[in-house]
Amino acid sequence: MIYIVEDDVSILGLEEYALQNSGFETKGFSDGESFLKACEQQVPQMAVLDVMLPGDDGIAILGHIRSDVRLKHIPVIMVTAKSSEIDVVRGLDYGADDYLAKPFGIMEFISRVRAVLRRSEQKSAAETQLSFGPICMDESRHSVTAGDKVVDLTFKEYTLLRLFLHNPEQVLTRETIMREVWDTDFSGESRTVDMHIRTLRQKLGEAGDLIRTIRKVGYQLSEKPEDAV
Repeated sequence: MIYIVEDDVSILGLEEYALQNSGFETKGFSDGESFLKACEQQVPQMAVLDVMLPGDDGIAILGHIRSDVRLKHIPVIMVTAKSSEIDVVRGLDYGADDYLAKPFGIMEFISRVRAVLRRSEQKSAAETQLSFGPICMDESRHSVTAGDKVVDLTFKEYTLLRLFLHNPEQVLTRETIMREVWDTDFSGESRTVDMHIRTLRQKLGEAGDLIRTIRKVGYQLSEKPEDAV
């Protein structure tokens, strides 16, 4: 069951029609309150949220989802008329799995839904702990420490760090990072990577120095001396 929150009746009808024709069950809602009430009765397989809504906007609703133990693992696609980088980054940092900017094609919409569901199904439910130097990540608790300090990360910063921890000493290009963390190959958004690397380093403190810049290529999590990278 896919829940769609959209206050434009024509767009909601189009999204429901497309998903139903592709074999999905759907329920539509015009506001966040009715959506969250429905979630109390049945947890959906996925949520498609418009950003601009009456009452709580899509970002606020996403915050409710990510803070609710029963709902936090639901994949979410944001649909927005705002296409500037800062609006996209804001939605992704709050935990959205993908976004679509209006107007969008129905085939792209269905493709994005299927891709996000596929990635969600592939996630392992096993408890996993990752570490590199003083950096430790407990995936079962979604927590990060650097030495004896607890590090508070946004959803995308956490995902970015996890990518590095899964690929220690490997040089990751900006394109690879965009694809794995933001699910896009659009090189024009590479500033998003640089911005998140900068804030991630700051939050990790001295351990942030382990994330090395590889000029004209990307980044590497490494304990090698700087001149050896």
